[in-house]
Amino acid sequence: MSRVAQRYAAALADVALERKESQLTREGLSSFLQGWQESADLRNVLLSPGVSYEVKHALLDKIGAAMQLAPTVLNFIHVVLRHRRLEALPEIRNEFEDELRRRQGVALAEVASAAEMTEQEKSELLGALEKLTGKHIEANYRVDARLIGGAVVRIGSTIYNGSVRERLNRLQTRLEAAA
Repeated sequence: MSRVAQRYAAALADVALERKESQLTREGLSSFLQGWQESADLRNVLLSPGVSYEVKHALLDKIGAAMQLAPTVLNFIHVVLRHRRLEALPEIRNEFEDELRRRQGVALAEVASAAEMTEQEKSELLGALEKLTGKHIEANYRVDARLIGGAVVRIGSTIYNGSVRERLNRLQTRLEAAA
């Protein structure tokens, strides 16, 4: 299903960027998906082969109006519905987010630190990562007490490990090799 999700995501990114609505599209798609994931009844109706396309289409229009979805988002959801790919919508959204980041020169960083980082520490880290990668960085932060101190940053498949635990492991390896 990944290739299907990639094709839909690329098409949506084309339209969103052309219309300069990438953020609006991102927010609308996420908002719809949140409702989709929270409502088993909505999923059942939209995925049911026993409910006609016309009924589903009308329901989506009502939902779109109530949620004030941008026409780009609503039209896209209609296309996905027409092609019977709604079950792939969460994967499509994830691929869409990745596609937008790629096209806009943005990298996603997962940052794990031993303690909550201050705004200044976050800013300094982002500056260093942007200089290192040459891309704008969007970061997600979490605390991992197992690190003892420092931080571990993952950008794509690259890991930058500046944790105290890693330093201790390296020191242990050097001491064992010297003994």
